[in-house]
Amino acid sequence: MALFFSLIKFFMATPNNNSPELDAAYWNLQYQQQLTGWDMGTVSPPLKAYIDQLTDRSIRLLIPGCGYAHEAEYLLQLGFQNITLIDISSEACQTLQEKFKDQTAIKILNEDFFEHKGQYDLILEQTFFCALNPQFRSLYPRMIHNLLAKKGKLVGLFFTIEFMKSGPPFGGSTDYYAHLFYPYFESKVFKPCYNSHPKRQGSELYVILKPKLCTVSTFSQVKT
Repeated sequence: MALFFSLIKFFMATPNNNSPELDAAYWNLQYQQQLTGWDMGTVSPPLKAYIDQLTDRSIRLLIPGCGYAHEAEYLLQLGFQNITLIDISSEACQTLQEKFKDQTAIKILNEDFFEHKGQYDLILEQTFFCALNPQFRSLYPRMIHNLLAKKGKLVGLFFTIEFMKSGPPFGGSTDYYAHLFYPYFESKVFKPCYNSHPKRQGSELYVILKPKLCTVSTFSQVKT
């Protein structure tokens, strides 16, 4: 399936003169120049609240596009034992390798999310989706669905505003996300976030999604 997503991503890619090429080189430059305005410097309050009520410390966790991985640091403090971090930026991953060098509970992968293989009980979304090239957004729910175990969950935050300047980040709306995720997921929670970080108040959708039983035909027929 990872090869499938890589091929689809390749054929979907078209030149766009209005946006930068959002590849590893682009993100490495952001870290090198400390242009990391998306980073809050701490665990996201809504995700912290969700993590606090988890009781099974052995669940398989994935954080794609993890950046400085503040959520992972918090998970470690609570004793979670199986955390995988993915980021396309080698600069970010080198920082994390040093930060978590003595932590056996964390696996750090410098790779393209759409080429990843694995199975997880929980995937945390925090400013990864908004950083994706919009051309690839339709692949995101399919990839998440593919990576989640049958009873797994996607828990995360999505911007419900459109940004004044060209992205990243790229915004969206509640209706847009409903259209994007409904074919693949059942929503346990899908509502405006009430406990966002102060800088993001009124601009986030909080979701808890469980995968539907999807067939191959479902993946091929959904329009984006």
